[in-house]
Amino acid sequence: MIRENLMMILEEIETAAKKSGRSLCDISLMAVSKLHPYEEILEAYHCGQRLFGENKVQEVQAKFPSLRPEGMDLHLIGHLQTNKVKKIVGLVDGIDSVDSLKLATKISEEALVLGKAMPILLEFNTSGEENKSGFTSTEELFRVLDVIEGLKGVSLQGLMTIGPLGKNDDTIRKAFRQLKEIQILCRYRYPSLCFETLSMGMSSDFALAIEEGSTVVRVGTRLFGQRDYTK
Repeated sequence: MIRENLMMILEEIETAAKKSGRSLCDISLMAVSKLHPYEEILEAYHCGQRLFGENKVQEVQAKFPSLRPEGMDLHLIGHLQTNKVKKIVGLVDGIDSVDSLKLATKISEEALVLGKAMPILLEFNTSGEENKSGFTSTEELFRVLDVIEGLKGVSLQGLMTIGPLGKNDDTIRKAFRQLKEIQILCRYRYPSLCFETLSMGMSSDFALAIEEGSTVVRVGTRLFGQRDYTK
């Protein structure tokens, strides 16, 4: 099932990419393995998938071996509390949900202890939904970027957002377009920083996200099937 799902998703990514004047190689698929067993992750890996995302620190700790298969790129994409940073910095290849200066600073401190610079994305709340994390204004984002320029333990790669759930296509597009516009502003204001990655789009809306400029789409249910929340 996973192989067939993966092929179908990649075809849809390619179609959306062509629609926006890009190619399949311009977009990365992140397989979100939240609540799915490591056996299914390995199955996707053996089908050629390399980029994976997990939502919770405890799931990363419980599921993934200390020595992962060659080329497996694992990112934390869920909300991260500062008191759990020390546990995660040595286990993942990127943290894609940085939503405060306090968190960015803590990640930098712990990464430097390990002699590394942790790749990060800054999360922006484009939906305006209070239950979602992320910066809510460009002023707030710029204040953090002013400091990140001098943080040695993090390596900024770009921006991330979660689109509004259950809304019409126009509303979803507006949210994704907003992040693209913020990326353009950031590139102009901070030419020394990297904003290459735009992580936006999930199982239900990744085609729209690609058409609006996404470079990473996060797909879980469409690839692995429905999650069992009773476990």
